[in-house]
Amino acid sequence: MTSVEGTGDSVSEAKWNALRELERLAPSLNRDAVRFQVVDEGKRGLLGVGASPARVVATADETDAAEAAEPRDESELGAHLRELLEHVTAAIGLRCRIDIEESDEAITGTCSGGELGLLIGRHGQTIDSLQTLAGAILRQDEDARKQVIVDAAAYRDRRRRTLESIAIRGAEDALRSGERVALEPMSSAERRVVHERLKEYDGVETSSEGDEPDRYVVVSTT
Repeated sequence: MTSVEGTGDSVSEAKWNALRELERLAPSLNRDAVRFQVVDEGKRGLLGVGASPARVVATADETDAAEAAEPRDESELGAHLRELLEHVTAAIGLRCRIDIEESDEAITGTCSGGELGLLIGRHGQTIDSLQTLAGAILRQDEDARKQVIVDAAAYRDRRRRTLESIAIRGAEDALRSGERVALEPMSSAERRVVHERLKEYDGVETSSEGDEPDRYVVVSTT
């Protein structure tokens, strides 16, 4: 068995530091084999007095730690996205597989395995925020002009189908009533899905109104 201790201002940070130390000792570490034991949850103290760090022991079986890593053919941008997602998922205590796919237009980081509801969040708010953060970080590179997508447990595909259903219902309501129909507030990426879905829908047109984060799509008859 290989064990290391990590410390940090919080248990999540201590887990992350312990995991990074294990990976330093065993670069081909299988993260799914790592087990964490919280030794001390730490104390914040009063104005810094009496504070103590959180302590966590991370343990991996040597046979798993020595397991050959899967070969990765990733660009520097892909490796950067992987590192960011690994950091975030480890910090919130999630174990998952991370796959990176790249095309000329987009780079996608997909998390799979285990319970990923915490990563997705209520109505996708957490994963949408993570996607926005990842895009902002990766676009600091002047050469990075690709769309950045973060997905988990096929959430994006499920959400896309939901948005398309909402768009169709909005179009049908507008055609039936002859009045403008305002849809629920959406992120810019979600509004784009609605606009694209109704672009060829006969008799209606779409526009975005309102201010972020409550901007929404309005469906009108033509």
